[in-house]
Amino acid sequence: MMHAETTAGQNIPLTMHPDISPRPPKSLLRPVGRAVGDYAMIRPNDRILMGLSGGKDSLSLLHILRHLQRHAPIRFEIGAITIDPMVEGFDPSPLQAYLAELGVPYHFVREPIMARAQTHLRGDSYCSWCARMKCGSMYHVARTHGYNVLALGQHLDDLAESFLMSAFHGGRLQTMKAHYLNDAGDVRIIRPLVYVRERQLRAFSEEVRTCPPNVNI
Repeated sequence: MMHAETTAGQNIPLTMHPDISPRPPKSLLRPVGRAVGDYAMIRPNDRILMGLSGGKDSLSLLHILRHLQRHAPIRFEIGAITIDPMVEGFDPSPLQAYLAELGVPYHFVREPIMARAQTHLRGDSYCSWCARMKCGSMYHVARTHGYNVLALGQHLDDLAESFLMSAFHGGRLQTMKAHYLNDAGDVRIIRPLVYVRERQLRAFSEEVRTCPPNVNI
């Protein structure tokens, strides 16, 4: 029996239901498989913690990784984490029941990021500050529960946007990395969707409704 941990420390028992995930199309599986191979993202016995916001990108990645887990020649484990920043209008809590149905170990963490930003934010955008706070929380959960890989759902359009923002606002020709080791050297960060266009993820989401009902994103 697997369990998912909430902020309050409550454990939610999970049972495996491997067949209820929608099957990703080849138009997604091929570029993801190529990215995984090109950047050696997934290795034998990896324990992958996937950042899950509840939007189409991260949920599509979840279903793709579960498909690869069932069909890849190597064994690896998948867990998911959602950081709830406690922002009005954003309620990812229904994901807890959805992940329980999928049988995926799930960590749901509530952090008052908006409230902290009002007192700690200095000379930075809220979005970038929030991203760093969320990343720190995900690292903490990964270390606590023995995950050595953190999977994020940015796609090719996100990388292109990041490149343009960096070029025009920072004067640097760079973008988000597909695969790298964090500064502490204990968690690898991977972005398996780096070859996937946003429109492909939207089409998959609309076709099979990857986003569960009642998730207010």
